Amino acid sequence: MYRKSLTVLLAAGMVLSTGTGFAQTSGAINAQSDTAFDNKVIKKISADNMYNTIAYLSEQPRAAGTEGELRAVKYIESQFKSLGFETRVQPFPIYDTVQNVKVKIGDSDLGGTPRALSGSISGKVTAELVNVGKAKPEEVGENVSGKIALVERGDITFVEKVQNVLNKGAVGVLMYNNSPSGNNFGQVSAGQNIPAVAITQAQGLELVEQLKTKQITSTLEVGKAERIEKTSYNVIASLKPKANKDNGQIVTVGAHHDSVPGGPGANDDASGVSAVLELARILAKTPIDTEIRFLTFGSEERGLVGSSFYADSLPKEDVDRMVAHFQMDMIGGRDAGEDNPAGGLIMYTIDGMKNLVTDLGSSAGARTMDVAIPYGQLGRSDHQPFHELGIPSALFIHSPVEPWYHQPTDTLDKISKEKLQQAAEIVGASVYQIARPETPALTNARVAPGTVDYDFDDRPVD
Repeated sequence: MYRKSLTVLLAAGMVLSTGTGFAQTSGAINAQSDTAFDNKVIKKISADNMYNTIAYLSEQPRAAGTEGELRAVKYIESQFKSLGFETRVQPFPIYDTVQNVKVKIGDSDLGGTPRALSGSISGKVTAELVNVGKAKPEEVGENVSGKIALVERGDITFVEKVQNVLNKGAVGVLMYNNSPSGNNFGQVSAGQNIPAVAITQAQGLELVEQLKTKQITSTLEVGKAERIEKTSYNVIASLKPKANKDNGQIVTVGAHHDSVPGGPGANDDASGVSAVLELARILAKTPIDTEIRFLTFGSEERGLVGSSFYADSLPKEDVDRMVAHFQMDMIGGRDAGEDNPAGGLIMYTIDGMKNLVTDLGSSAGARTMDVAIPYGQLGRSDHQPFHELGIPSALFIHSPVEPWYHQPTDTLDKISKEKLQQAAEIVGASVYQIARPETPALTNARVAPGTVDYDFDDRPVD
C-alpha cells in the first residue's frame, strides 16, 4: 500500500458500487450534489479548444532538444501565463552521442544503421545471440550468461530491460523496435557496462525467426562516444488557492510535449497537453482549496527524462504535500481502444494496484458516462517518477494504441474530439473532487469503502 494511499471523504457523500460497472449514489440528494460539482468543470470543457491546441502543436515534430520542442514550450508557457499562473520553464540537459556502431550476424554485417543506446559503453563483444522477448524477469531465464540478449522494446523501461539481462550475466544487448519507426530510441543507466545497440523492428523480427531454427553468433561493436549536449524543457504552472483556503496539499496534472523524431505527435502527446491546458483554463476560475500544478514534460520519448528530472528536483516539503498525480498520454486517438468499453480508456498504474487516482477516475467515469473505467499495469509514461516518490499516480490512455503510434501519420485527422472530451471530463472531475473547497483535506487513511467497484484489465497497450 502506498504511503499516501488515501481517499477523499466527500462532504457530499461517496459513490457506491452496484457491482456491474455502473454506479449508484448513497441517495438522490448525494447523486445530485456530486453531479452538480462535476458540472462546474465538465460543462465548461471544450473539445474544440483542445483540437485547436493539437492543430498548432502538431504542425511540426517536437523531438526533444529541437527547435520544434522549444516552439511548443513557448506556446505552452504563454498559455499558462495568460491565465495568471505562476509559470516557469525548467531546462535540463540531454545528450546525443555520435558513435560508430557495427553489428555482425555470423560473418555478415547486419546492414542498416545500428545505433548505440544513449549511455552505452564503447566496446566489442562476440557471443551467442539469445531471444529474451521484452526482457521481463520471467522471460530472461537462466540461459543468458555470457550471451548477447536480443530484446524487444515495450512494456517496461529501457533501463529495466538492460538491468534484467545484466543481472543474469548477459554481455551485450541488441534491442529492436516494437514499431516500424526506425531505431532512434533507448538509454542505459550508469553502471550498466555492456554494449547496448538499437536496431529496427524488421531486423529484430527476422532474427527472432532465425533463432527458432538455428544458433546465431553475433558481434556488437560500439565505438568511443562523442557526447553532444542539448537542452530540453519542462513547463511548470501553479494554481494556488487563496491563503485562507489553502489546505497545504498539492495535486499534479501532466502530459509530455515532446514527440518522436520526425513525427507530428498529434495524439502522442499533443492530445494530453491540450487537456492539461483546457483544465488549467477552467480551474483558473474555479474556487479551490488545494494547489494544482499543471506540468508538461520534455524528453518523455527518450525514457521519461524530463519527468524524472522534475521529480528529482522537488524539495521534500513539496513531495510530502503531493497527494495525487494524473498523467494523460494519447487521449485522443480515433483508432485506439479497439472495441473495449469507453473507447478503450484505461488507467495504468506502475504496480498494477488501485490507488487514490484510479478510485477517483473510475468513480468519475461512473458518474459522467455510466462506465466504471478499468485499471491495469504499465509504466512507459511520466506517472512513473511520481509513483517512485510514493505519490498515488496513474496514466490515462486509450488502449491498445492506434496503428499510427510513433509514426509520421500520427496527425490531426486521426484525432477524435469525443475521446478528448471524455478523458478531460474524467480527469477534470477527479481533480476537482480533491481540490474543491467542499471536500476536507485528504488524510492518511485506508481507501474508504463506498467507491465504485472497478476491475483490473490485463490489457497490452500495443
